[in-house]
Amino acid sequence: MSKFGELISAQVPVLIDFYTDWNESSVSMDPVMKDVAAALGDKAKVIKIDVDKNHELAIALRIKGLPTLMIYKAGEMIWRQSGELDANTLISILQGKL
Repeated sequence: MSKFGELISAQVPVLIDFYTDWNESSVSMDPVMKDVAAALGDKAKVIKIDVDKNHELAIALRIKGLPTLMIYKAGEMIWRQSGELDANTLISILQGKL
């Protein structure tokens, strides 16, 4: 979990996609997350975390539905939503957090 603390402590917004490889909605978010990362470049970080490989973290963050998307900035969660979103919506949300 200390690595997670390092990830979320960035001064730029950090969008995290909590996913699994066996969940259809999670898999369909892959191209969306790539588009968001490409559109924002170094203005934000985009990270994917597999809940099957990070079970303790998923429990600690109360991840129930997949995908679950969170935005952290300077170590604090500033936005959270479960379910799929399109790239333009996520880009708009992140730009509002810059």
